[in-house]
Amino acid sequence: MIVSHRHRFIFAAVPKTGTHSVRQALRAHLDEGDAEQVGLFVNRRFPWEDLAAIRHGHLSLRQVRPYLGDEAFGGYFKFAFVRNPFDRFVSYCAFMLRDGEVFQQQPREAMYHFLFRAPPEQHILFQPQSSLLVDDDGATLLTDRIGRVEDMQASYDAICAHIGIAPSPLARVNGSRRSDYRRYYDQALIDGVAARYARDLDLFGYTFEGAQ
Repeated sequence: MIVSHRHRFIFAAVPKTGTHSVRQALRAHLDEGDAEQVGLFVNRRFPWEDLAAIRHGHLSLRQVRPYLGDEAFGGYFKFAFVRNPFDRFVSYCAFMLRDGEVFQQQPREAMYHFLFRAPPEQHILFQPQSSLLVDDDGATLLTDRIGRVEDMQASYDAICAHIGIAPSPLARVNGSRRSDYRRYYDQALIDGVAARYARDLDLFGYTFEGAQ
């Protein structure tokens, strides 16, 4: 997550949505009064002890709101990027098994393991994207704009125009080796991901085939 007092924005870093590329681009526009929390590639912490203790940078908007106050939180432009949950789940499995050839050799077996046999419920990368972006009611988005990974550069350029900074080409960071996500699925996996990430599909307008 990044909080820029200079440009009055909050970037909520949803995992597995190209957040490191966006962070890299945004850092060129931050100054000493701005704050970032991240734990991969770069190690930075928020100035608030309770949040800094969490250590990773995938914090929810609900978590940071009390530290900013209602006026700043309400007035700052809040944005995030999201991704088709079916694509994101494949990316998650590939990322978790990136140090070997298991996913390359048996991708569907790996997907069954994470989805059905031993789902890592508390792992922030496994949790629904919406869990970082909704209010306490679990349904109302706190963001002012949602960008899409499927149209990432155009989404980022539009966000830059809104917050008044110059856009720049986004680099590819932390990508995984895999094919089109649709090739990895059978019907049981489609149904399982649809059930687990139902709120993401509904809030962000995705189906198995893509964005509605």
